[in-house]
Amino acid sequence: MAAESLTTPLPFTGRTAVITGVSRRQGIGFSVASRLARMGANLYLAHYSPHDADQPWGADSIDDVIGALQSYLTDGARMEHSSVDLADPGSAEQLIRDAAAAMGHLDILICNHARSGGDGPLAVMTADTLDAHWQVNTRSTLLATREFSGQHDGRPGGRVIWMTSGQINGGVMEDEIAYATSKAALAGITPSVAADLIRRGIVLNTVNPGPVNTGYLDIGTADRSPEVLAEVLSRFPGGRFGEPDDPARLIAWLVSDEGRWMVGQILTSDGGFR
Repeated sequence: MAAESLTTPLPFTGRTAVITGVSRRQGIGFSVASRLARMGANLYLAHYSPHDADQPWGADSIDDVIGALQSYLTDGARMEHSSVDLADPGSAEQLIRDAAAAMGHLDILICNHARSGGDGPLAVMTADTLDAHWQVNTRSTLLATREFSGQHDGRPGGRVIWMTSGQINGGVMEDEIAYATSKAALAGITPSVAADLIRRGIVLNTVNPGPVNTGYLDIGTADRSPEVLAEVLSRFPGGRFGEPDDPARLIAWLVSDEGRWMVGQILTSDGGFR
């Protein structure tokens, strides 16, 4: 068995993945990218550090992020990256065009990016607040997916992953109405878009990772009180928060050939969080 594993090709050799939201080493995007890199993929990464700089957990060094991921690439694999503000009209489509121009062809799109913060309960909602989250979380995801599907040439292994936040499971986020609305929209439309894409040889699934500690669940950099953190932790039967590599494992499987029969699903990987 050991000898066989040494001669088995890496599953993503020759395939290229576009991954958004790869701006922090503690993020889900970084874990997904590092996992796919170790499995042979070429990578085109999108990041936007100004958003992180406005959050309690702060921005990471993009040079350090890219340098760390470079070390995971297998022989012959390539990586390119760019800073993209996905709130700008046209930026999602341009991202895909730039990625295709740089890499030659694209096989996988993982829309991991999200706008966070600047939110609140219904009583403080404004058109600008709702639009800001919609533009980044929902509009850009749909338009990037449209552009990706338009350039996809029917090669085997076409995959798209979206990210949501548990709304389909009855998740309550009463103090993050704009964010929750934008993510619920993606979950709700997944089956419809997946039915369209599968006819073009592209598989779409959406992942709900549950609360994953990307810095916002550490007391020193949290965006909520220690009491709230303790209450959230109490809802995990395993006694710990999710870690970035937890959803990354599922995503890597879904975009591999092993996940080809999972189509249009909203999959929860949250350690039993309730």
